Amino acid sequence: MGTAFAGAGGGTSEFRAQAAWKGIPKLKSGGVEFYQGQYKFEPQHANRGAFHFKGKLKDASHSDGHNVYMQVKVEGYDWNRFNGKQKKTVSLDKLVYDGAALHTDDPWIRACRDRGSLRPDNCSVTKHYKR
Repeated sequence: MGTAFAGAGGGTSEFRAQAAWKGIPKLKSGGVEFYQGQYKFEPQHANRGAFHFKGKLKDASHSDGHNVYMQVKVEGYDWNRFNGKQKKTVSLDKLVYDGAALHTDDPWIRACRDRGSLRPDNCSVTKHYKR
């Protein structure tokens, strides 16, 4: 497998560059923060070519009684939701992918505060990445 993969991708240095972690700027909106964020695109033959992200999701407003969550989507699919915890900071390390594709090319990511059913949630700016 290693020989075929290296031959198909132009060498192992390209494989390492593709799988290297890159920074996600701090994502914040009223009551929510995602920091120390990083992402990478998994290689085609590992983890389904997923968009892999990790970081800290923080409830930045303990007194408001609302939960926080991350939203991540890949091309052609709805948002995936990854919940945080009220009054806490949680570590996230997640993979998001299109099971019908060889690899993910276009993911979007944002941090949100769940304000209940009567008021709309508020989210950070949405970041878009390309393989």
